[in-house]
Order: sequence, then structure tokens, then C-alpha cells
Amino acid sequence: MALAPFHLAIPVHNLELCRNFYTNVLQLEEGRSSDHWVDYNFFGHQLVIHFKAKQTEEDVTNEVDGKAVPVPHFGVVLEWEAFKEFAELLKSKDITFIIEPYIRFEGLVGEQVTMFFKDPSGNALEFKAFKDMNQLFAK
Repeated sequence: MALAPFHLAIPVHNLELCRNFYTNVLQLEEGRSSDHWVDYNFFGHQLVIHFKAKQTEEDVTNEVDGKAVPVPHFGVVLEWEAFKEFAELLKSKDITFIIEPYIRFEGLVGEQVTMFFKDPSGNALEFKAFKDMNQLFAK
């Protein structure tokens, strides 16, 4: 089955700061834009950052594999080698990780490498990879 690209629109409280983050730090290709939003090619998916005035929100987490995972979060499942290269790029850009890249569920069903960090507006992102993509939905 071919994957259909998803569309995700997220709020950002500083459009220019976040535009710099997604364009220059994550190195995503920019698409259409206005003075209130910017489209990105997010690994073949459509991500749109929309300006929204900053609001106070409490951080919410769930424990997964002994780590405090931020909720909500979004991201992409990458190929194993692409994940390693992307993680090195992020480290070179001095990203502050919520959860540093590590192997989750090691030796168990669903073993994966994962990492979490936030954009400048506090949106949590997760990137992960499986050595065996058949494990993506394994129980």
C-alpha cells in the first residue's frame, strides 16, 4: 500500500523564528507562504506553520520506556540510516533534546531508535526509525 501524504497545521507564536528553524535547522523545503503561514515539505508530507498568539499551556507527558514523552507530538518514521544522519545534523545545530536519540524497546517487539525535541514555539517533534519496518505496527 502506498502511503498518502498527511497534512498537518500547527500553531507557532513567532512565525519568523519558526520559519528559520524549519528552513535552516531542519532544512525542510519551503512551499507556499503568506505573512501568517508557511508550507513545508516534511519528508514528503505537508506541514504548515500558522501564526497564533502565544498562550500559556502546561506540559503534558506520558511515560514510555521509562521516559517522559511529550503529548501531543508529531514527526516522521525515517529509514534507519536517514535517522542517523538527521540526528547528527540536529546535534550539529545544537538542538536541545527532550529525549536524546536512543534505542527504545531494545530486544522487544517494536524495537526502534527515537528522539524528541521542540520547535521554537514549543511544538514537540519525534523522529524514529525501525531496522525492520515490518515492526511499525507489530504487537
